[in-house]
Amino acid sequence: MADIDQTALLQFLLRMGDNTLILSHRVSEWCGKAPVLEEDIALANTALDLIGQTQLWLGYAAEIEGKGQTADDLAFLRDAWDFRNVLLVELPNGDFGQTLMRQFFFDAWSSILMPRLANSSDPRVAEIAEKAAKEVSYHVERSADTVVGLGDGTEESHKRMQAALDYLYPYVGEFFLSDEGDAAITAAGIAPDPASLRAEYDDFLERVMAKATLTLPEDRFTHHGGRTGEMHTEHLGHILTQMQWLQRAYPGNTW
Repeated sequence: MADIDQTALLQFLLRMGDNTLILSHRVSEWCGKAPVLEEDIALANTALDLIGQTQLWLGYAAEIEGKGQTADDLAFLRDAWDFRNVLLVELPNGDFGQTLMRQFFFDAWSSILMPRLANSSDPRVAEIAEKAAKEVSYHVERSADTVVGLGDGTEESHKRMQAALDYLYPYVGEFFLSDEGDAAITAAGIAPDPASLRAEYDDFLERVMAKATLTLPEDRFTHHGGRTGEMHTEHLGHILTQMQWLQRAYPGNTW
């Protein structure tokens, strides 16, 4: 690992960990509020899985950063402009259909990426991805089935799922944008070029949306800025206010 660009590796790990951290917080907001008990429990378990992945990604990031911090420090003591998650995961839950469509978009991307990361030249990345892949395979199966069930369900559920698809799809493309850091990580064999995953992702989406009787937008416009830290939505600040207030109010306290 001595020849690897440590800054690029750190950014990659932050991107992975911040994605799962912010999405886990969003999903956890349904706890006690989901439409039925089974979905309430399922979403809570999904959030816990994502938190577990966050602990691994940000724990490794803290080691690479070399400042004596922990995964908790990176989660609770950074400001919004230091986060590297894609914009999609910080968007509001909306109705249940919007939440599940967002989850499916993320799960589909993870399900394609994790098997590739399991073959990473970095043993730690490979180990984390191998563990996460088992959870992701369940997540994507469940979210895809739910999207199909709601999309091809009642007139009302179909309308809501189409609205969710139209609203969220312009955020999907950020998964596949790349910069110099991605190029360095790809050259080192740590992770694939994000753009190389797009064709498989699009094929997967098309198959699921066809079953769900939903129509993918033709416009490929992409909102971006989150994974580079250039720009986040206003929603991230509200998430961090809720997520970080205890640590900031009582800094350094432990249970």
